[in-house]
Amino acid sequence: MATTPVTPEQTTPSTPVSEGGAGGQRLLLLDGHSMAFRAFFALPVEKFGTSSGQSTNAVYGFTSMLIKLLRDEQPTHIAVAWDLSGPTFRHAAYDEYKAGRSETPEQFPSQVGLVQELLILMGVTSVSVEGFEADDVIATLASRARDHGMEVLIASGDRDAFQLVTDSCTVLYPGKSISDLTRMTPDRVEEKYGVPPERYRDLAALVGEKADNLPGVPGVGPKTAAKWITKYGSLDELVAHVDEIPGKAGQNLRDHLDSVLRNQQLNRLDTEVGIEPEVAELTRRDADRDAINTLFDDLEFASTLRDRLFSVLPEATGAPASAAPEEGFAVDLTVPGTGELAAWLADAASGPERTGLAVDGRWGRGTGEITALAIATHSGAAAYIDPSRLDPGDEAALAAWLADPARLKALHDSKGPLLAMTAHGWELHGVTSDTALAAYLVQPGARKFELADLCRRYLGRELAEPQGDGAQLTLDITGEGDDDSAARQDLALRARATLDLADGLDTHLDKRGGRQLLHEVELPLVRVLAAMERTGIAADRAYLDGLEAEFAAAQRQAVDEAHRVVGREFNLGSPKQLQQILFTELDLPKTKKIKTGYTTDADALAWLAERTENELPVILLRHRDQTRLRTTVEGLIKTIADDGRIHTTYNQTVAATGRLSSTEPNLQNIPVRTDAGRRIRRAFVVGEGYDQLLTADYSQIELRIMAHLSEDAALIEAFQTGHDFHAEIAARVFKTGIDEVDGEARARIKAMNYGLAYGLSAYGLSQQLGITPEEAKGLMEDFFAQFGGVRDYLQDIVKQARRDGYTETMLGRRRYLPDLTSDNRQRREMAERMALNAPIQGSAADIIKVAMLNVDAGLRESGHTARVLLQVHDELVLEVPSDEIDPVRKLVSDRMASAYDLRVPLAVSVGLGRDWHDAAH
Repeated sequence: MATTPVTPEQTTPSTPVSEGGAGGQRLLLLDGHSMAFRAFFALPVEKFGTSSGQSTNAVYGFTSMLIKLLRDEQPTHIAVAWDLSGPTFRHAAYDEYKAGRSETPEQFPSQVGLVQELLILMGVTSVSVEGFEADDVIATLASRARDHGMEVLIASGDRDAFQLVTDSCTVLYPGKSISDLTRMTPDRVEEKYGVPPERYRDLAALVGEKADNLPGVPGVGPKTAAKWITKYGSLDELVAHVDEIPGKAGQNLRDHLDSVLRNQQLNRLDTEVGIEPEVAELTRRDADRDAINTLFDDLEFASTLRDRLFSVLPEATGAPASAAPEEGFAVDLTVPGTGELAAWLADAASGPERTGLAVDGRWGRGTGEITALAIATHSGAAAYIDPSRLDPGDEAALAAWLADPARLKALHDSKGPLLAMTAHGWELHGVTSDTALAAYLVQPGARKFELADLCRRYLGRELAEPQGDGAQLTLDITGEGDDDSAARQDLALRARATLDLADGLDTHLDKRGGRQLLHEVELPLVRVLAAMERTGIAADRAYLDGLEAEFAAAQRQAVDEAHRVVGREFNLGSPKQLQQILFTELDLPKTKKIKTGYTTDADALAWLAERTENELPVILLRHRDQTRLRTTVEGLIKTIADDGRIHTTYNQTVAATGRLSSTEPNLQNIPVRTDAGRRIRRAFVVGEGYDQLLTADYSQIELRIMAHLSEDAALIEAFQTGHDFHAEIAARVFKTGIDEVDGEARARIKAMNYGLAYGLSAYGLSQQLGITPEEAKGLMEDFFAQFGGVRDYLQDIVKQARRDGYTETMLGRRRYLPDLTSDNRQRREMAERMALNAPIQGSAADIIKVAMLNVDAGLRESGHTARVLLQVHDELVLEVPSDEIDPVRKLVSDRMASAYDLRVPLAVSVGLGRDWHDAAH
């Protein structure tokens, strides 16, 4: 029996940068708005955002660029300069300075505050001075730094910074991609523009700057300007000899000389701005890593970005050079030989204490395969198990240990391993913690729950190979060979990390009141979801093939019609070509201005369809609808398994409100608002051996929860009248008879009813209804005049959350919102929307989960063969044999209705049919 210490591979240092200025000091200056704008337009805003609606593309891109700069340039000092919203001395000199600039995208301003907050947490100084631009702040700091003998790097997309370039000051100018930066040295500036950096200001005065609304000399470009400046030495000398300049260009120069001299004055960067921090104070300070973690959780950033950021942050002052061995994870790993596992389990893992279990393998689409397991104990003993090498005795011992509810276990993200174990023929019981679910309950706003990241956050320990002499792991080999020791070590460390993390998260759950929710709802639900994924739902492949062909034909027809209207062929998926056709060739009204021109998104096309008689926008919308439907159907066809069923994957840790999500494919996103979309549901059919699909869903559950929580007597009474609820509310708001409520009035009230439950503002309601914000505000005021309890509840829930720091559902699911007291208005308002939204949506999510558990337990207790196939928001879909239809219908209705005792009844609607569409109700 050999014991081998584990030692890590040595880290390869990054490519060294230059020595820097005096004493190796290097100052990095960033133009904050320039970098943030570049990040905003480089990353699609629609793909970067939080579940609450906060856009994050600028924050993400800015952070990525800053990480690269810190890694590549390794500055000793750093500052970020920002523009202020007020006028500067340049506006005082020229009223039209920067006039005509495109309106700032509405998703951008709130992100500037978030970037500035991140910089504070990183220990990076931000500087701005009233009456001056960021360029002037940078110029002043650069001048001071050069006086101190420091090397200066300026990251800016403003070419005015080129006038600051010297042998000791380089501008890092952005190229085509977000990470592409060109080093503008004196030689590079002169090579590109034909003049040295100190004369770039003169060249810019002649050429003009469109972004600043500084027109240049007509017909004079950089080459002509450079030729003149080179010949005469400077703009001042050129002006002195202006009468000597021949031709039309010379006459244009003389005609626009006043503008040129004004440009020269405005282009000059002020190097003597009164700035409080001295350059010596711009060192990189200690970062608040915990606060950065919290901010990144709120912004729902993946752990990869924070890992990259932490890798370039300075170590905290006084921190040891390397972590002490006890801060890692320690195991004595045994790889049992044939016939030895049963003895190891009896000796090391048979007590009442919980063990950590890590599983390696593949899973998804309702099944899986196990390639290895590792078990770790608090004593440090650990075993690595290869299922393919187990003899019958060890196989039976392991199966019994896994199935024994008295052998307590902790796993990370347990549903996948559960699927794989079931496919192998093993049962899994005794799971008292799933560390992914536990971390989700502690911090539901996080986007990812990787084990290593959670260990770092909650235990302050790294899940990595040990360092130095104090090895954290020894390998005790009793089996054959050591050819795969790295994989064995990794899995064993994961098992031990899962065990320690489960203990740590239990403490956090106790403090946050989440232990009961974990054990009574989330953990039991894992088993129910795994069974649903294994079962899947039958799909009619031939029907889907026919639908795909139909949508493809409609898509082609739309293309042909669009070509006919325009008179030539073009790419309907090309925004650039659509902009040319819609706004230049057809001269249709201009839509919202974006970086690449005028937007051609769906909202813009719908706006054009309403305001013009041109049929092209309507055709384009139809083409997009058919394309989306065809893509949906193609995706479904690809996911039909060999058993003829589609097996989706349910996720419990995605939505901060507690709602389940569905992926691969997303069966919660099957379109139902159009006839064409609803037809897709006909493809989901009852399977062999069953007679009907049964659908059951809650009616207006969010509004019933709002009535329960607000205790508004009028709202409760409205539910008890038995009338059409939205029409009843409309009648009360508009003070009319229920028979006099027309479709438009009902639709407005319905939108507002659900909007209030989702924290919708008056502006959001106006956008949804196509009315003015004033009209929407009046509508809400009329509602609150009738239902004052709802108004009081919505106000009180934010006040209570501000006092407590969190909101809570009826089942105790908490969402902590520290930004409710933030000085940053955008972050505070975002947190207020979450505070309004989370209790109602979260309570609805909790209730449907309890209902699923109740229905599953009822089916098992009664011995029925009916089974739950899908959960889609507030709806369950079951497969039922003919002889169980009546008892199962009653069971499902009763179990769902009794999931929670509200002040108004939980109404459940049930439908039956041979396919999902016909089973609708």
